[in-house]
Amino acid sequence: MDYIDNVLEKLKELARRLIEALLGPETEPEPELIPIPVNDRSRRR
Repeated sequence: MDYIDNVLEKLKELARRLIEALLGPETEPEPELIPIPVNDRSRRR
């Protein structure tokens, strides 16, 4: 069984590399921006 597991793991890695080569690396989600409070009261006068 270990032999079959090793072969399946190698096939998964090969498939991942092939897809990565064809489509590019996996994209990571963009970090969510944190809103920064701004004091506009002094600018309005």
